[in-house]
Amino acid sequence: MKRIYILLMLVMLVWGFNVSAIKVLVAHIDPILLTSVRIFTAGIGVLVIMAIMGLFRLPSKKEILTILSISLFNVVAHHALMGVGLLYTSGVNAGIIIGLGPLLTMVLSTILLSKKVTVFKTFGFLLGFTGVLITTLTGEDGFAGISSGDFMIFLSITAQAFSFIMISKLNPNLDPRLLTGYMLLGGSFFIFFTSLFLEGEPGQILSLLDTHLFLVFLFSALICTAFGHMVYNFAIKQVGASESAVFINFNSFFAVVGSVLFLEETLFFAHIIGLVLIIAGVLIGTGALQHLWENQKRYRKKSA
Repeated sequence: MKRIYILLMLVMLVWGFNVSAIKVLVAHIDPILLTSVRIFTAGIGVLVIMAIMGLFRLPSKKEILTILSISLFNVVAHHALMGVGLLYTSGVNAGIIIGLGPLLTMVLSTILLSKKVTVFKTFGFLLGFTGVLITTLTGEDGFAGISSGDFMIFLSITAQAFSFIMISKLNPNLDPRLLTGYMLLGGSFFIFFTSLFLEGEPGQILSLLDTHLFLVFLFSALICTAFGHMVYNFAIKQVGASESAVFINFNSFFAVVGSVLFLEETLFFAHIIGLVLIIAGVLIGTGALQHLWENQKRYRKKSA
């Protein structure tokens, strides 16, 4: 079990640092075009690993429709909005807003899956939402207003949260890791053709011939996206969604650390307050704190 926790922490580390990696890349390449190539590379990487593990199979016609439906939100909207949003906001802001993901999933589950609204869920949402407001209203010169980039990052994680609800509703039979590979691959084509329509300069991708940018690209596509999603999906099966969700809080922490270390961005006191409020909101609102407390009580009873 400890190995799973170590792997989860490693995934949160690379996911957090991926915010800095994407911010570096979109400064040189159109974010929509970059996203399509990055996601395509990740998808191929996942499918190759699935083939090596002997888990690869072709999807049925019904499964193809399911894959395309989920990938519109989980891949296309989520990753495209993330790429564009990072052009107009700081890595610190993006990292903190991303931490609201589990809480948004909880809210959408309550609304769309008719889950019970509790006092803890409401309180957790209010804490998290307050944390996002404090974070996004803070600029280099103090309270400067919510930027378009902040709003796009928020829409990005909302789209991802909605895709989790779709997965729950549609309940595809594919192995979740194989499903991830197909979603990444299918979504990358849609994003690529969108980039041709909006930007029309695919030659920008030649910027990746630069050794530094190419290494950053491989880190983002293969380590963060392909490896990260596969390990996280595997961990959910091993320790459950609730305990896995607790680790998402470290995603924001590492994203902030990465932005300060690699992008040399400034961390304000309001950012720290926002991060703490969002983490507290996620722990309370998603029931993760209660789940950990109950596990601890059961462990004490067994030890007594």
